[in-house]
Amino acid sequence: MASPDITGIRVLDGHNDLPWHHREIAGYDLDRCDIALGQPELHTDLPRMRAGGLAAQLWSVWVPCELPGEAAVTATHEQVDFVEAMCARYDEMELARTAADVERVWEQGRHAALLGMEGGHSIDGSLEHLAAFAARGVRYMTLTHNDNTAWADSATDERVHGGLTDFGREVVRTMNALGVAVDLSHVSAETMHHALDETSRPVLFSHSNARALCSHPRNVPDDVLDRMPGNGGVVMANFVPYFLREDWAQWRLGGFKGEAPAPATAADVVAHLEHLREVVGIEHVGLGGDFDGVDVLPADLGDVSRYPHLLGALAERGWSRADLEALAHGNALRVLRDTEV
Repeated sequence: MASPDITGIRVLDGHNDLPWHHREIAGYDLDRCDIALGQPELHTDLPRMRAGGLAAQLWSVWVPCELPGEAAVTATHEQVDFVEAMCARYDEMELARTAADVERVWEQGRHAALLGMEGGHSIDGSLEHLAAFAARGVRYMTLTHNDNTAWADSATDERVHGGLTDFGREVVRTMNALGVAVDLSHVSAETMHHALDETSRPVLFSHSNARALCSHPRNVPDDVLDRMPGNGGVVMANFVPYFLREDWAQWRLGGFKGEAPAPATAADVVAHLEHLREVVGIEHVGLGGDFDGVDVLPADLGDVSRYPHLLGALAERGWSRADLEALAHGNALRVLRDTEV
C-alpha cells in the first residue's frame, strides 16, 4: 500500500519557547533578531515555519521559576507582549484565541499565534492574575514547571503536597471557568490524577511523552493515559531526547556523566506516538516539539522545518492522511474549542 500524501498538512504545535530564547539573545528586539530572515541560532523563524507547515503555534510564555513573586507575573506579561509584537510586525502572523480564529487565519493563508503559559508560578498564587492572563488570550497554563508551586507538585521536585492542594483544585476550577486549558506537562503523576478528578473540561499535555517507553518523571504514566479518552484531552508528544529514550533520560538524571548517548531520531518520536495512539486512541495525540526551549534535539528533527519528515515517517508506518491531520492539528483544535468560554 502506498503511503498517503502529506502535502499541505497544517501543524498546530503545543509548545515552542521562542519568546524566552529571543529575550535571551536579543532582548525581544526584532530588529536585532528578525525572524523574517533565517536565524541559525534559533530553531524557529518564518522561512522554516513555512517550510514545516507550522500554521499555528501555542507559543510558550515561560519565565524561570527562580523569579520571585510579582517579578514572575511581570516577566510573563512581557512574554505576552513579545508574541503580540511579532503579530504586529509580521503580516503573516495573527494572534488567535479560539479554534474559529485559527481556522479563519488559515483561510487567509497566515499563521495563527496562540498563547500558553508554562508554570503556575506565573500567577503568584493569585486568581486575579490568572484572570488577567486569560483576558490577554492565554489558552493554557501548565500547573507547574520544574519546581513545585505552593499549590501543586512538579514531576521534578520533591513530593510536598501529594498532588494538588485545595487551592490547587480551585485553580483548576477557575481555569475551566475562564477558558484556560489545564496543561499537565511537568506535573507529578499525583497532580495529573487530581487535576483529572477536578476538571470539567479536557486537559492537555503540551509537550510530554509516554513513561512506559522512557521512565523520566516528565513523561506520562499509562494509568494517566488510560484516563485521557474519558476526559477528551490530548497528549502532545515532545521531541527532546531526555524524554524520548531511556539512555538519554538516565544520562540527564545522572548528572550528564560520561559520553552522551547516540543521537535520538524521528524514529524515537514515532515510537512514542505509536504507543500513545495504542493507549489513548488517535483522537487524543498531538505534537509539542519544545523547539527553542532545549539544548539538544533528534538528529533529523533539528528545527521547525522538519515536521514533514516526522509525518512522512508515520505515513510509512501506515498512518492514514486522516490520522496525520488529527495528530498535526485536528485534536488540538478540538481541545481549544471544548475549553473555550
